[in-house]
Amino acid sequence: PVYRITQKLTQKAGLPMPKVYLIPDHTPNAFATGRDHEHAAVAVTMGLYEMLNEKELEGVIAHELSHIKHYDILIGTIAAVFAGAIAMIANMMQFGAMFNNSNDKQSSNPIMMIVMAILLPLAASIIQMTVSRSREFMADEGAARMTGNPAGLQSALAKLENYARSGHEIHNATEQTAHMFIINPFSGLKSSFGSLFRTHPTTQDRISRLEELKKEFR
Repeated sequence: PVYRITQKLTQKAGLPMPKVYLIPDHTPNAFATGRDHEHAAVAVTMGLYEMLNEKELEGVIAHELSHIKHYDILIGTIAAVFAGAIAMIANMMQFGAMFNNSNDKQSSNPIMMIVMAILLPLAASIIQMTVSRSREFMADEGAARMTGNPAGLQSALAKLENYARSGHEIHNATEQTAHMFIINPFSGLKSSFGSLFRTHPTTQDRISRLEELKKEFR
């Protein structure tokens, strides 16, 4: 069914057929990878396949194909490189401030350099997470238009959110891999930083936007 659904949706989207993988993992998850349309892959875990019905599975696969169609994997990689470069510059500024010659009146203010070294990577991370969240919204809309059925993805997102909040430990989820999950794998964890560092919009916001699309389709 996963291959058949993917084949049907790629034809509707005008995409070349990606490689399709069914991963023997009980954690419900799906993700796409590949730098362009011709070098793409879609992976679905057994946990996801067993949890969702066919319409929900169709919505999730369409979401991942939408990421491929919009070059989101490439854009996410560029954003990550950009954030990493800023972090490297910030580290250099921090070391520069530590070894700054305080007797040199022409030298930069070391306190200001340390402040910038802290704020620059923070700003870069916020930009990276903002890009990630906007691409998730775009992929949801793309999936709804591809399938013509926003309700399938809505139901799938609700099931996955309930799983994440039920206390199930997602063993393979880390801060570095969180953006690859169809929903935020750390939904059940409370954070004092709010939504600034979320890789995903809240599931409720995503479901609400899909509800607006349902009105448009009607």
